[in-house]
Amino acid sequence: MADHAMSKKNLPCTDILCAMTDTQRTGEIIATLVVGSDGSTSKDGTSRGVSSTVDRARFLARRRQVDAILIGGNTARSEPYRKTPVPVVVISTSMINSLSDNRQAYWWNASPSDAIERAQRLFGPTILVEAGTSIIIELLELGLIDRLELSVSSVTGGDDRVDYKKLLSYFTSVESEIDGETTFYTATR
Repeated sequence: MADHAMSKKNLPCTDILCAMTDTQRTGEIIATLVVGSDGSTSKDGTSRGVSSTVDRARFLARRRQVDAILIGGNTARSEPYRKTPVPVVVISTSMINSLSDNRQAYWWNASPSDAIERAQRLFGPTILVEAGTSIIIELLELGLIDRLELSVSSVTGGDDRVDYKKLLSYFTSVESEIDGETTFYTATR
């Protein structure tokens, strides 16, 4: 574990990475989600279809600032998680391991809240939830998400729409920033 923490501290400093708050050892549970302007969470079967280049860069930088990533089984099957900078926990009742190439992948048959508690105990206090909206909403309703990083791109016509303004309503503070054609929201309790 010491090597793991050291490798995060020795990452090259990019503009995006340097601008991000260092969340190591804060015990923060962060959810991240990208949607199109119509609330689409995917297009052509993946979130990349609603993402932008600037969103992708921030997303990848954020991953390096946490102790573990939490996703659901559907996310594991449809998104590229074969290589991650930190452990990735997949919560699923199906044990079909589509991430067998990732030595940092763990498959747990657990509730989202139990998985967060276990991941914090095993990997460290800062967990990034990159799951689908059903898991994110469940954790929001339980009051377990400390911060939501929401990216809204200009893409429309995708699938699996969500009312992203409702997701933001779970938080007391919402800040936004526009970069290109993407609006970035940071919502905190």
